[in-house]
Amino acid sequence: MQSPAIELTNLRKTYRKSGKGAGETEALKGATLSIPQGEFFALLGPNGAGKTTMIGILTGLVVKTSGEVKVNGVSIDEDLSLAKTYIGVVPQEFNFSLFENVQDIVVDQAGYYGIPRDEAIKRAEVLLKELGIWDKRKDKSMALSGGMKRRLMIARALIHKPAILLLDEPTAGVDVELRRGMWKFLRELNEAGTTIVLTTHYLEEAELLSRHVAIISKGNIVANEPMKELLARHGDKKLEDIFLEMTSDDPTP
Repeated sequence: MQSPAIELTNLRKTYRKSGKGAGETEALKGATLSIPQGEFFALLGPNGAGKTTMIGILTGLVVKTSGEVKVNGVSIDEDLSLAKTYIGVVPQEFNFSLFENVQDIVVDQAGYYGIPRDEAIKRAEVLLKELGIWDKRKDKSMALSGGMKRRLMIARALIHKPAILLLDEPTAGVDVELRRGMWKFLRELNEAGTTIVLTTHYLEEAELLSRHVAIISKGNIVANEPMKELLARHGDKKLEDIFLEMTSDDPTP
């Protein structure tokens, strides 16, 4: 039987507050979640609900307090380095050198995965063409528009051909035309077999793209089901209305 792309079991994370007698904050309170291979999965929640912590744990940037995390069947406790090779991450914030050119940013990323430079150059060409920024390959990244920078981060995340793509607000600040072009690319990528996990505050985007949705509120998973079933259970309501009902006591985005 095929292992889930991502499997979280009773995942907890507690942050210690700074200062004398400040106490602790429990960001994740025993979250359990299984994402099948090949899924297009929306992970939604207000700021402070725990989704960023969850992504941080998956990518090795945050150390969990307890619970189990497996990526493609590999426990992060047993082999974090291997687990991380299965994931490509597109963070919300731009985190590449503004003085490096577009092609080098993508090709240099391949080096972290031991991909030979000749092969990396070939892969970068394919990705940059598919994402519509090949003609900008020699430009410094600072010269790119916000939408093109988002596309560059997707190319960089895919250079090692990961089985799973984590997208954290991938279309923030992107105009309508570019956003729809990115949607088309992501659908095709998913149809080719890549598991995609999307976090977004554009709930219309999540409703259009994702087949399955989980909503996290105050560190707990409060919904986890196919998108169509969630919408059907709530009659004529849009995802945005359902989301607000389930997270009404959380901090506003």
